[in-house]
Amino acid sequence: MPSQAEDFTIGVEEEYQIINPTTRELCSRVQQILPIAQEALGEKVQPEAQLSQIEIGTPVCRTLSEVRASLVRMRHSVIAAAAVDGNRIAAAGTHPFSSWEQQQITPKQRYQTLMQDYQQLTRELIIFGCHVHVGISDRSMAINVMNRARVWLSPLLALSASSPFWLGTDTGYASYRTQIWSRWPISGPPLFFSSLAEYEALVEALLKTKSVEEATKIYWDIRLSERFPTLEFRVTDVCMTVDEAVMIAGLVRALARTCYKQAKANEPLKVARYELIRAANWRAARYGLDAELIDIEQECAVPAQELVKRFLTFVRPSLEEYGDWDEVSAIVLETIQQGNSATRQREIYKRRGSLEDVVDFIVAQTAKI
Repeated sequence: MPSQAEDFTIGVEEEYQIINPTTRELCSRVQQILPIAQEALGEKVQPEAQLSQIEIGTPVCRTLSEVRASLVRMRHSVIAAAAVDGNRIAAAGTHPFSSWEQQQITPKQRYQTLMQDYQQLTRELIIFGCHVHVGISDRSMAINVMNRARVWLSPLLALSASSPFWLGTDTGYASYRTQIWSRWPISGPPLFFSSLAEYEALVEALLKTKSVEEATKIYWDIRLSERFPTLEFRVTDVCMTVDEAVMIAGLVRALARTCYKQAKANEPLKVARYELIRAANWRAARYGLDAELIDIEQECAVPAQELVKRFLTFVRPSLEEYGDWDEVSAIVLETIQQGNSATRQREIYKRRGSLEDVVDFIVAQTAKI
């Protein structure tokens, strides 16, 4: 295990859909389900922007086995609480057919303010993500890690993509959630920052110009958390299965650890253009694992499986250091072989011709714990 000062703890946040079991549509029942879920999970389960969403956050975990145990327990508790109310829980980046017009904004000040500020963008915010926090208390080092990790966001997104459908249509994207989210003014991959001071100066300018109300509303794919001593990775769709969520958590921690070691050793860093990173993420959202993706470091297009394997090679020493290599690499290879969640959802639709059946599949996979 690592002996350096940073402990590289892991915290995972997952946003779930609340499903009516008869219509398979989203239903606005979080206010009824939340008190039941909180009896088991306390403040670790919370509402989200829409009343048809519910969010969990794991405790601070030090091992991947703790992450798995927490996710199993928390999914089980939320599923059980929804069942008491006569509903189901689904983990996917978008709902296959429910309309944003039928949803209601959560009557909580934070979300009402989002509605006032962003209007239609907030109304259409029917998306579900997975956020992974990695413990790095030194904010200057966290900036260095962010600078190096930003070039590896696309394989994470391709592996996690779980949102091919939107408003009853196959969008042609593996992660249409990414496209919905990219319309927000301060979202997408982070810029390169030469120092923590430069980062803080930009945050201050955004606040002074009222571009954001508070720093927690800077929604980059990687950001310094304002609430915890962590670096938060926000690029991925919520994972349909616990296995996939564990895979993403393990990869993110290993990526942060690998980049941290590089920064500590003052290894050379080629600064990638923001435009290239954004293009790489777009391709990952568009194609998932089914086409060529962009190797940012080599500035070339390569088959998705090859880029994922290069990524695995990059983070392998850190995965092995934590004893996570066998588990994480096995799930990655399984995901490559069977397809990510988006691919598997499409296969169900192709076989059965029913988006309701796709919802049933997602619900069953979410509960596969």
